[in-house]
Amino acid sequence: MAFADHPTLHPVNWLRDLRAHVPRKAVRDWLNVRRYGPDAPRSDECVYVDPNAMMQRAAGRGPRRRRRHSGMIMDGDWDLSLVPLKDDSKYVSIAMHFNDGVRWEDTPLFERLLKEIEAGHVPDDCATREDLLARYAALDRLYEETRARGRLLAKVELPDYFRREHGGIFVHITRDGTPMRAGGGAHRLAIARLLNLPEVPAQIGVVHPLAIRNGALQRLRQSRLSQP
Repeated sequence: MAFADHPTLHPVNWLRDLRAHVPRKAVRDWLNVRRYGPDAPRSDECVYVDPNAMMQRAAGRGPRRRRRHSGMIMDGDWDLSLVPLKDDSKYVSIAMHFNDGVRWEDTPLFERLLKEIEAGHVPDDCATREDLLARYAALDRLYEETRARGRLLAKVELPDYFRREHGGIFVHITRDGTPMRAGGGAHRLAIARLLNLPEVPAQIGVVHPLAIRNGALQRLRQSRLSQP
């Protein structure tokens, strides 16, 4: 078994495995298959969703789960209290930059993050103004590459590939397969919406059991762009 094909097994990634809760996720995967069969969700797996059909939980409702809960199956009516995705401060600032030509430094997002840094925080792993500028220069490159390619790359296609779609746009899956925003990957999601991409790869979050039984999850596993 080659480490290049299974980077989670490589000794250099063992600490990263612990931070990503991989051992716990592996147990969850096994239990899911035991209960729901071979179509059960796998933690961190890649699904393909329409960024323009993204929903979000209504205020005060829906699951508050993070990447460590990826692949969790949750019953109940948490997926019935959804509203269309709003244009948050990240999306507004990204649209200002790419659509209107506003410098990153003049966007509300950059100003807010800079204030957090000055208060001693490290937002998005940025500790200085220079870190912020470098991060958003990388976002400029991502935007141009995505626009030229016509799609966002899946994690498995990137040099820092670690485990399935871990670290990608993070979404919960409702009973009918509608993606629900779960927090991670906001910049990439904003770029996808600005470019009106038909689909994006995403890291699976919480899944409603009905999405397994009615085949909605299985449909999301196949990219429509790869179909003839």
